[in-house]
Amino acid sequence: MNVERFDYPLPGGLIAQHPVERGRERLLLLDRGTGKAAHRRFEDLAGLLVPGDLLVLNDTRVIRARLLGNKDSGGRVELLLVRETAPGTWECLLKASKAPKTGAALHLGGGLSASVRGRREDLYVVEFSPADMVRQAGRVPLPPYIDRPPEEADEALYQTVYAKVDGSVAAPTAGLHFTPGFLDLLAAKGVETAFITLHVGPGTFQPVRTKRVEDHRMHREEFAVSPGAADAICRAKAEGRRVVAVGTTTTRVLEHLTREHGGIVEGRGSTGIFIHEGFSFRCVDALLTNFHLPCSTLIMLVAAFGGYENTMNAYREAVREGYRFFSYGDAMFIF
Repeated sequence: MNVERFDYPLPGGLIAQHPVERGRERLLLLDRGTGKAAHRRFEDLAGLLVPGDLLVLNDTRVIRARLLGNKDSGGRVELLLVRETAPGTWECLLKASKAPKTGAALHLGGGLSASVRGRREDLYVVEFSPADMVRQAGRVPLPPYIDRPPEEADEALYQTVYAKVDGSVAAPTAGLHFTPGFLDLLAAKGVETAFITLHVGPGTFQPVRTKRVEDHRMHREEFAVSPGAADAICRAKAEGRRVVAVGTTTTRVLEHLTREHGGIVEGRGSTGIFIHEGFSFRCVDALLTNFHLPCSTLIMLVAAFGGYENTMNAYREAVREGYRFFSYGDAMFIF
């Protein structure tokens, strides 16, 4: 299967650079049975969910993962924190005009320095000093398609209102539309919620570099499912109620566990599951998601769930209708 099948023309002006008021975004509805699309507002989701539906959300919290500094030579360096492997030691993505060697010193300002300790595939192992400064020294890791520096408001805006567990380098963006009031409204209606955790890794920024979809390999991402969440999801499936995944990250955890264990189980682990056409969904019954980059693994997942022709037609219609795309953009509900 050729990656270029998932390309689509997108005017740059439709890439959202700032969010609208949370909960006021547009919502494209896609009936995956008929392929029919309809246009609503996000607040209309309350009327599309019914008592007994189980909404599963990802409560990961975005860390201040982007660090800027200089090498001893004066050359600029940019780090993206990925995973802490020991106190003060992180695996990082690193950008510089010339790749630093093991032992190279990095100066990150504000009294924070670092030393490159080695590499693990495409990640650098970097030791920071003082170790306890690194989590506060960085910037909000806005995606590269947001063509502006982070602003103070992004500290809250690029975070779901239910974010709880530090660990992501990108927001689970389908959740950015929810407000506390909207969640309360859904609860009053009888819509249940369960929270799982998947820490979004740098793979979300990485393009698919293979020509064939099947040749791409996903970065592994860490997840956790509590006993309460596992029980809620298993009960919903046993009772024939809809499991509504909020976002592709949630979908990947649910389908990974169902494939590996035959159902949802509590515990921690990591997943490198790559969902694309031909995948058989066994847990997720409906999907709330944002609009994703052309040729990305995320649009491939959406097309696997909604159907290829349905999804690509819906994307083209969203472009014609002037929807706002990507992290700070509008949403899509596939049922």
